[in-house]
Amino acid sequence: MSVRSQLCEACGIKDLTFCSSLQGTEHDRLRQMLTHVQFDPHSTIFHEAEDADYVFNVTSGSVKLYKLLGDGRRQITGFLFPGDFLGLALNTTYSYTAEAIEPVTACRFPREKLEKLFDEFPRLEKRMLGMAVDELAAAQDQMLLLGRKTAKEKVASFLLMLARRQEHRGEESDTIQVPMSRSDIADYLGLTIETVSRTLTQLRKEATITLRDNRHIEAVGIDMLEDLAEGL
Repeated sequence: MSVRSQLCEACGIKDLTFCSSLQGTEHDRLRQMLTHVQFDPHSTIFHEAEDADYVFNVTSGSVKLYKLLGDGRRQITGFLFPGDFLGLALNTTYSYTAEAIEPVTACRFPREKLEKLFDEFPRLEKRMLGMAVDELAAAQDQMLLLGRKTAKEKVASFLLMLARRQEHRGEESDTIQVPMSRSDIADYLGLTIETVSRTLTQLRKEATITLRDNRHIEAVGIDMLEDLAEGL
């Protein structure tokens, strides 16, 4: 068995990746075109406006996506986790910059070869379309976060999103993993760092969460976060 095949067999999120939609020789064809890549924390996976020559399937770690505004400010547009895809946009260039938050591993696919494979295996294209729809839904959710929600509702919604992503990966959601910095959270939610920290402290005092450390938050009750996120 080749090293590439061994890495695929050892992948802990096979059921979450779009590889799960293929069988037998279809899977073998996909393996032949992928490259397993690694990124150190804070390293750039690709830059906004670069030629979109590759798409990536995250297999471990977390990634932040951001755009630079005209005045030089940064707007974080999303966070990706194991199972998520990078570079799905139909544009010929990347519409955002992707940066590793922590050590990241991913499967990298040449876009041109992948598109040719779609013609042969419709199931793969269907799976990819589903992921693109999920990406659009996430963008719509962020628009709502940046709109009419209060700071407490925004932070509760964000923690709830992280908890649900953990559940999707088959992990327990009682302790929420927060790999990103308070600054990144603030950029994503359209708040100041001080407001994010103050809101987390308020939620702790209200016994909604327990702040174990900067990277782990214990949710006393997911239902309480759900109510807060909805403004109840």
